[in-house]
Amino acid sequence: MKTFALALCALYAAPSHAQDADGAVTRAYVSNERSSTVTVVDLASGKAVAQWPVGKRPRGITMTRDGKYVLVCASADNAVEVRDPATGALVATLPSGADPEQFFASHDGKLLYAANEDDGAVTAIDLSARKVAWQVTVGKEPEGVAESPDGEWLLVTSEEDNSVAWIDLATHTVTGETETEARPRHVEFTPDGKQVWIAAEVGGVVQVADVASKEVVKTIRFAPPGAPDYKVMPCGIRFTADGKTAVVALGRADSVALVDVASGEVRGYVKVGARPWHLAILPGGGSALVANGASDDLSLVDLAAMKVTATIPAGEGPWGVALGR
Repeated sequence: MKTFALALCALYAAPSHAQDADGAVTRAYVSNERSSTVTVVDLASGKAVAQWPVGKRPRGITMTRDGKYVLVCASADNAVEVRDPATGALVATLPSGADPEQFFASHDGKLLYAANEDDGAVTAIDLSARKVAWQVTVGKEPEGVAESPDGEWLLVTSEEDNSVAWIDLATHTVTGETETEARPRHVEFTPDGKQVWIAAEVGGVVQVADVASKEVVKTIRFAPPGAPDYKVMPCGIRFTADGKTAVVALGRADSVALVDVASGEVRGYVKVGARPWHLAILPGGGSALVANGASDDLSLVDLAAMKVTATIPAGEGPWGVALGR
């Protein structure tokens, strides 16, 4: 395995990131849904250093905003696990509603928003009290969830209804809906909060919605070399800290796309492992770590060179990536 060094400097302010006292991100935590484990990767060496047993079918994974805990969606256990990032020890189990898949730590660090696929709802969990704060009914089979940078909106995708619900966080009510292409699985706000990008997996596209109007203003299509259209299944999306580049996991196309945010034009593609689900942009913005669900490994992608520089073994079915210490 090729090792790599990171320039641990400016951080991308996403919920999957936490920093230690000197501002450094030192580890990646990867949920493996088929083996019910979390792989811990040391970022300085590029090596997997631990494998934790966790609840059944872990998918969503993130850090608390203060970086103290790793949060894991144990989807088949209908729970969110709170774990010690140093040891993997289970600290607490949070009530989450049925079948939590993705979640989002609120910007103020007080709540965790979990999409409940079986309930057709989103649950807001009070992280301090470790209890449900409120719950809102949304469309069928919700998965992607994200809070706007200004804290005004919570967006939740509905895979079955092909829509995104806009929840007013002041009133905890759905006040709008945006129709999408088939099976929206992930939603991500641009760093400036002016747009939201929606990955429509079966539609094979990413749709860009204007936050002010709640309307789709652009549809991005993909054509990675050697991949038929039916294998292009967008899922995870992350933006570089400067907001200029989006990295999109393309599922069965076994590639990620680098997209110019301003124009919506695809800059290029990088062949990674099989069936990339989600990813994280590493500190400094020069690399991405991609979870490949069908090849049971991670790809380290140099974004400037647009190539894989390392492949790291993971558990069975790596799905989500969180960065912390």
